[in-house]
Amino acid sequence: MIDEGVLENVEAIFGMHLVHKYSSGVVASRPGEFLAGCGSFKATIRGKGGHAAIPQDTVDPILAASTAVISLQSIVSREADPLESQVVSVAMIQGGSSFNVIPDSATISGTYRAFSKKSFYGLRKRIEEIVRAQAAVHRCTVEIDFDGRENPTLPPTINNEKIYEHARKVSKMIVGEENYKLAPSFMGSEDFAVFLEKVPGSLFLLGTKNEKIGAIYPPHNPNFFIDEDVLPIGAAIHATFAYTYLLNSTNKCTNSHSSY
Repeated sequence: MIDEGVLENVEAIFGMHLVHKYSSGVVASRPGEFLAGCGSFKATIRGKGGHAAIPQDTVDPILAASTAVISLQSIVSREADPLESQVVSVAMIQGGSSFNVIPDSATISGTYRAFSKKSFYGLRKRIEEIVRAQAAVHRCTVEIDFDGRENPTLPPTINNEKIYEHARKVSKMIVGEENYKLAPSFMGSEDFAVFLEKVPGSLFLLGTKNEKIGAIYPPHNPNFFIDEDVLPIGAAIHATFAYTYLLNSTNKCTNSHSSY
């Protein structure tokens, strides 16, 4: 969409995401760093296969993969600021098909997440350095893919404070002061962040939790469904945000011209 030019000449952007964590009709967000950036990695470590009883004639990729997994754990525990949340998780290991054969290759895959862009891209750099170093120590080669099509890299969702404040006021107009909440930061990620890298904007959450109708399950749960009564609320917030933002922009432009 960005490549097709949808954000050309766009001054501000606003989005909402339904969530089950808040009761129906409750709106929540926060200024600045909001959702974590999400990246994935897949490292294919190649060695030389052979019989497990004659390891000296092999170059063991399983060993290299194992030490890489262990070494990756030190990034967050020993290199990251304890006050800044970060995650590096290896969630998949594939290698070998027989108990007595050392395979030619082994693959590890995982995800990394952080709230600031500096930390996020720093994690990617350290993951690559560590995996390459461990492969080299064990005489293996490695190919690392950070740009998988199925799991594209998403930057941190960082709300523009000016747009956030405007959207907060609009939300309170629609749902009332008591139904607006300051949200915590979440480790989840959102592709809306890609837009926010191009245009100042803000992402808000709209609650759909309604125990009376059973709308209590999170996304990715087979029982998930939403309280559709909140949809008009979201539509009203979107429309009011756009109308008042354009009205303010028009007034500023008019006042600017009148001063000449």
